[in-house]
Amino acid sequence: MYHKEKSIQIKNSASALYNNLGVLRIAPRRLTYFTVVHANVVNMVSASWDGLNYSHRQLQSKEPNVATSTSLIMQAAFCALPSRDLLVVTSQKGIQMYESDGSIMVYWHALDTPETPTEQAVFARGISAAWENYICVGVSSGAILVFDVPSKGSNITLSEVLEEHKESITDMASECSGSQECIANLVTADDGGSLCVWKSGEEFQLLNKIPGFDMSCSSVKLWKGTVVAGYGTGQIRLYEAVTGILHAEVNAHARWIYSLDIAPFSGLLLSAAEDSLVRVWLLTMTPETNSVEVAHLHNECVTDTQICGAKFCDGDGYAFAVTGYDLSEIIRYVQS
Repeated sequence: MYHKEKSIQIKNSASALYNNLGVLRIAPRRLTYFTVVHANVVNMVSASWDGLNYSHRQLQSKEPNVATSTSLIMQAAFCALPSRDLLVVTSQKGIQMYESDGSIMVYWHALDTPETPTEQAVFARGISAAWENYICVGVSSGAILVFDVPSKGSNITLSEVLEEHKESITDMASECSGSQECIANLVTADDGGSLCVWKSGEEFQLLNKIPGFDMSCSSVKLWKGTVVAGYGTGQIRLYEAVTGILHAEVNAHARWIYSLDIAPFSGLLLSAAEDSLVRVWLLTMTPETNSVEVAHLHNECVTDTQICGAKFCDGDGYAFAVTGYDLSEIIRYVQS
């Protein structure tokens, strides 16, 4: 179903972080941007669709009054809002927001770090666009920071702090199908496996809290009102977002899942884990019975590699890209 294409080389290898791959398609310019985190650097590659032109950029983690920061970056992700695309980078010191090509930093938010070291590490992780003009970022205390983003310029403000999670935020996702009918349009996950389902807007409303089972939920997606969550057990669970009803549980991987992605137009689901496997599944909704089915379609094995990022490169799932710990390349697969 898929075959391997030519890999894209990156300047540094990928760190072993959840969801360590960002992908943004720039259709008018026939380009795709990729980001991969290595320690305190974000490796950024702009790749032309014909595979002939690649340009590289590196973004350093920043902190005020320090020339070069050693602060480790936890995640880099693209946030596509209706009016603009931003690249958001989270670290142990704060949150940086850049124009999507990485050229200009438009906003910096410092995290509250204690004067004396505590047992609890401080970092930001979990990034998602929400509704029309918000970007949400999780922090290690379990709080979720909601930023109000203007359609242009750098007048970004912290508009709300959501304090519902008790453990560090791991990941979050907004409704990706584009459907306006879904009441729930944001899901957030934490290290204890708890999921919170939100209705975003001028005031964010908590619609549902799905309890965890003391196993980290490392990656989460929201599609057509269904929460798709990947866990450290290697399982994928599908919940109805608003009610929390468990639709399906899949023993998808033998090891910790690091990344999930959904191609919203086709319902293809990508899962990647420490067991060197990337799997492609098909989700089908039956509105009459309000049920969701999962079918396994395809496997790719990246031998001897702890996979840490996997993302579709388009909304149909025609191609996907994969990163692995200590690999200095982005591996690409395309439908045959």
